[in-house]
Amino acid sequence: MVKEKTKSKSKMTPKSTKPNFSEMDRKLAAFCLVCPVCNHARKKQKGLAFMFVQSIEDSLCPFCRAYERVYGKKAHQPIRK
Repeated sequence: MVKEKTKSKSKMTPKSTKPNFSEMDRKLAAFCLVCPVCNHARKKQKGLAFMFVQSIEDSLCPFCRAYERVYGKKAHQPIRK
């Protein structure tokens, strides 16, 4: 038995280059960058501010949620240059 090889044309669609966040998300995320509590949590990575930001970022803080959508990481994670 001989198996026939058939070329299947897969329909590859290019990924959308449009980001899935709005201009308002950018503004909210910009506030999270200058927020003193979030800044302290990003810099120190320990302490009360760090635990506070970890606990509220997903549920309560709209700035932290926007930061995650825009930058793709949690508000308490350090910024690496």
